[in-house]
Amino acid sequence: MTYPPPGYGYGPPPGYGPPPGWGPPPGYGPPPAYGPPPGYAYGPPPGYGPPPGHQPPPVLRPGIVPLRPLTLSDMFNGAFAYMRSNPKATLGLTTIVVVAAQLLALILSVWPLAFSGDVDQAVDSAAPGATMFETGAGIASLVSSLAAGVATALSTILLSGLLTVVIGRSIFGAGISIGEAWHRLRPRFWALLGFTVLEALGAILLMIVVAAVIAVVAVVANGWAAFAVGAPLVLALIAALVYLGTMLSFTPVAIVLERRDIVSSIKRSFALVRNDFWRVLGIRLLAVLVAQLVASAVAIPFSFGGQLLLTTGTTVTAAMIALVIIAIGGAIGQIITGPFNAGIVVLQYTDRRIRAEAFDLVLQTGAAQTPVAPHTTDDLWLTGQR
Repeated sequence: MTYPPPGYGYGPPPGYGPPPGWGPPPGYGPPPAYGPPPGYAYGPPPGYGPPPGHQPPPVLRPGIVPLRPLTLSDMFNGAFAYMRSNPKATLGLTTIVVVAAQLLALILSVWPLAFSGDVDQAVDSAAPGATMFETGAGIASLVSSLAAGVATALSTILLSGLLTVVIGRSIFGAGISIGEAWHRLRPRFWALLGFTVLEALGAILLMIVVAAVIAVVAVVANGWAAFAVGAPLVLALIAALVYLGTMLSFTPVAIVLERRDIVSSIKRSFALVRNDFWRVLGIRLLAVLVAQLVASAVAIPFSFGGQLLLTTGTTVTAAMIALVIIAIGGAIGQIITGPFNAGIVVLQYTDRRIRAEAFDLVLQTGAAQTPVAPHTTDDLWLTGQR
């Protein structure tokens, strides 16, 4: 017997299925040209959006610069704007410090002329065969250079600290008196002075090391060998001084505004400059160039007149007047450029904090408090570690 039986098959029985004529009714199915209705478009309805003439809210600017990442023009304009907004605490303060420093240098310069036995030979310093130490003018020139260097360094340290405090307030549109600026700086002055001394000693030490290496090579070998070794060493020294000077440029600002010690301020400056070295260096070089051009343009008439009187005069009085004229020219140039240089450094520091730490949000918060309590903005510069 076979399985399945004959005639057996799979599937429906014969005649099984839908009745004849069965199917979907006429017209059943998707409508023709299926899609969105005519005139329909995706997106907001017509007229939806900001009203005509709408502008985004302006950047908050309570003081000398807008509270956002700063451009080069923002920094240069701000460096002049804070002098106009608070002239007593900028130009007045600079005048006091610079005039005091120039008077000190002038007194030390005039002292040899007034009490040296060969004062009347001042004009002979330019004579053939005369050396710096053979005439009163030469001695006076040496003493004047040393005194002016020390006085300028001290006045620059003091000015940079005081003006840093002034600019910190000016960013919020708040003023400050000279006495209050000194009160804010006084606890930080010795740290500021200590850092400046350490920075100068470090630069001098590097120069001494390079000079010693070149001298040893010259003694052991010859002049050509010393030149071959010394030329790249001098270039490396210049590059190292420029690099370190740029990386340390924000240290005084951190000492004053963030109230840090010397070591943490140095680390802070390195951290801020590291990721934007070339921009910081370029702006700083441009600012120094502008300041030097302005100072030279102001001082040239005084320097020329003083040197002319010093070489043509034959009396002690003429030599003393010449030194006074030269000192006046230097003082005027420094009074103009000192606040500008300090302003550029502080504004660069502010820009780096804005770009690296979104510090503009902190500044905007402080700007709302300024009309009520300007002194509270001093604490906004602080960071967690001091």
